[in-house]
Amino acid sequence: MIELGKKQTLEVVKKVEFGVYLAEEADSTDKVLLPKKQVPEGAEEGTQIEVFIYRDSKDRLIATTATPKLTLGELAVLTVKEVGKIGAFLDCGLEKDLFLPFKQQTRKVRTGEEVLVAMYADKSNRLCATMNVYQYLKKESPYAKEDTVRGVIYEISKNFGAFVAVDFQYSGLIPAKEFHGEYEIGDVVEARVTAVKPDGKLDLSIRQKAHLQMDEDAEYVMSVIDEFDGVLPFNDKVSPEIIQREFKMSKNAFKRAVGKLLKEEKVAVVPGTAFGQGGEGFIRASYCYSVEHIIKALKRIEEFVNELNN
Repeated sequence: MIELGKKQTLEVVKKVEFGVYLAEEADSTDKVLLPKKQVPEGAEEGTQIEVFIYRDSKDRLIATTATPKLTLGELAVLTVKEVGKIGAFLDCGLEKDLFLPFKQQTRKVRTGEEVLVAMYADKSNRLCATMNVYQYLKKESPYAKEDTVRGVIYEISKNFGAFVAVDFQYSGLIPAKEFHGEYEIGDVVEARVTAVKPDGKLDLSIRQKAHLQMDEDAEYVMSVIDEFDGVLPFNDKVSPEIIQREFKMSKNAFKRAVGKLLKEEKVAVVPGTAFGQGGEGFIRASYCYSVEHIIKALKRIEEFVNELNN
């Protein structure tokens, strides 16, 4: 049986002026044309040729020896060659571009951009592309907890997080609580596997383990302090939403980072709000100590800030 959208090894059963006809067996009535320019040199009746089956511009089944960038049911990142009135056309490695209908787009695509799609056959048995790739992703991956993986974000949900196609073929999710930062659909990310679900799907995180991520977060918090002329304009009462917006991290991660900044040089400070509304946006270092202690504390703060800036 000649199968649309798949690579097959078929036999030359008839030679004609404009190419050769291929079939599974010599006496088969199910034949497909391989155009002359595609016929390998020296091919004769009985020669086995690996081909891909698709439909030409006149909607006829045709074979090609060209290698497509994806086959039926597979996923690949393809370039948008043109956007028309009824959809977009993608470069799939063949003479005929792959059609991406508007109704199969999860967002509007632009000429020249790359999009993750799967190949499917529509109701008229024509090969098309879809950006709704979830059902085409495999659940059983070779990865285990704590492995590092790469994948492309194909959907973002405020409630669930970011859906990732790991290696463009396995199903992964960055849960909303782990999804911090400015990312868009189509971005390629490197992530850590935090769990392998019973059904094989992967839970991912784009952050390192807490004790490792804390160093990076502390540096970022310090950069914000520098931007505000040495003042951290937030305290422990600020909402998680504001922390996420300003620091691209969870409130717990923010607290760990600030705690690290304080502990490394063992200098304690008090939020200015503890002394009234006028103290908002400031910190207070205690001056109820000897001049010797104060000088030592200031020296430690200076060394700590200099270390971060180096």
